[in-house]
Order: sequence, then structure tokens, then C-alpha cells
Amino acid sequence: MMKPAIRLRAIEPEDLDLLYEIENNQELWNVGATNVPYSRYTLHDYIATSSDDIFADRQVRLIIETEKGESVGICDLVNFDPRHQRAEAGIVVMKRYRRRGFAEAALQQMADYALRVVHLHQLYALVAVDNEAALNLFRKAGFAHESVLQQWLYDGHQYANVMLMQRFL
Repeated sequence: MMKPAIRLRAIEPEDLDLLYEIENNQELWNVGATNVPYSRYTLHDYIATSSDDIFADRQVRLIIETEKGESVGICDLVNFDPRHQRAEAGIVVMKRYRRRGFAEAALQQMADYALRVVHLHQLYALVAVDNEAALNLFRKAGFAHESVLQQWLYDGHQYANVMLMQRFL
């Protein structure tokens, strides 16, 4: 399958509804560090005050947009460490847009940005070992399995292991 044409762009005020939908999707809470809902006010404030500068904010969040201008998800670099030239990669594609190649194309563009603009040496991702779709996505995007972190994520009932995956740029 040919990768779709996408672009990564900064978050705009018009993206508030998309950000609200993603951040408040409880299905995603168990795969990341967030486990509380965000208000529209808090997200509006985030959009308004973010500098979109990874060096200032230690993270950057980008909207994944199709060539038709549809916003299909968000990808980000977080836990940016300029000293060691690495950052954690994260991505969410809205359910209705999944399995069309948007995530793989976005991860590739994000890796290119990380190398050419931010001058990172590596990206890493922490993926639940039972999240086959995400594991396959990161493998396709050039990430390799490095180790399993035991009992890394807690959903309020049980712990889950995660796979540490790395891609050297």
C-alpha cells in the first residue's frame, strides 16, 4: 500500500475539538501517562500558551492532516532530552481514520523532523506488549524492540508490561 500524502502542522485554536476528543478518550488512558479528563478551558489554554518550540516546552505536538485538509490525529515528541539527543514518540490516529497508512506516514515525517530540525540521535516508544497494532506500526516505522519493562502501566486494576522500542536516526 502506498503511503498517503499527509502533513504535520502546529496545533491551531480550531483543533480544540479534536484535542478534546483525543485527550478525553478513556480507551487511550491505559497506554499513556494521562488518566484524567481535560476541560475545554485547560486545552484551550494549552493551545494558546504552547510555544511550539521543543527546546522551550520539552515537547512538541503536531496535527496529522491529509492532503484534503482533514485532521486525522496527533503525533508528538515528549520527554525531550537535548543533552542525550532523544525524545519519546507518541501518536494517536482517530479510530475512523485507522488502517489507511496515516500513522506510518506521520511517524516517518516526525522522524525526519527529529533528525533534520531537532538533530536528535534517537526516538523511543513505550508500547503495551498486548497492543499488536501499535507494535506493528512502530516496527514498520523502523523502531526495534529493545526490552520489556515489567509492570510499567497500571490501569487501576492490574499492571501491564510495555515494550521499549527505539529508532536510531
